[in-house]
Amino acid sequence: MTKYTPTRILLKLSGEAFCGPAGFGIDTTRLALIAGEIKQAAELGAQLAVVVGGGNIIRGAELADKGDIEQGTADYMGMLGTVMNGMALREKLVSIGVDSRVMSALEIKSVAEPFIKNRAIRHLEKGRVVVLVAGTGNPFFTTDTCAALRATELGCTQLLKATKVDGVYTADPKTNPEATRYERLSFDEALAEGLAVMDVTAFAMCRERNIPIRVFQFDVPGNIAKVVSGNSIGTLVTND
Repeated sequence: MTKYTPTRILLKLSGEAFCGPAGFGIDTTRLALIAGEIKQAAELGAQLAVVVGGGNIIRGAELADKGDIEQGTADYMGMLGTVMNGMALREKLVSIGVDSRVMSALEIKSVAEPFIKNRAIRHLEKGRVVVLVAGTGNPFFTTDTCAALRATELGCTQLLKATKVDGVYTADPKTNPEATRYERLSFDEALAEGLAVMDVTAFAMCRERNIPIRVFQFDVPGNIAKVVSGNSIGTLVTND
């Protein structure tokens, strides 16, 4: 049984967190913001594992939907996009004095360590930020599912999902001005209301393993540190 550490947190960053106004690629200003936020949290004593998406580089699901590329192949292409983001994040973290490691679910020895649970835990215990890339290493699974899986394996007590909005709403706040934000809700309530907190597989895994999910806005300075410090921001989804 994996031991759960109160300060061990899984941070899920989508690919769009890395891109600027252009909506594609890696924006150095955005990269610096992310790295700075992670540094603040690490300095507070949190053990941080970070799962990165790759949608700013390539969206495997969209390629597959067009029918030109088989889904399995498209998914592997998407995994390689996450590797690029992870390498960039690690370089920026190291440049500002944060010891970190990139661990990949696909074997790419030249740029990343293979993901091995016990090795990842040792890195975390030594205060290193662990950047997790290539998803689960298998096609047909999203990086949301990877985040839930790694949170379970590494004994994280909370999964932070960084998004473009400041939490979970009753409706899409972009199209419905009357939408209101939940400060807290249960997994059962989210299911009953059909709220898209994470993909179904990831959501079910967190629910079963009793791992709270906090959804918050990633581009607000200090937000990650606030969560680590115990402040209530965004929306917390729990079994309670």
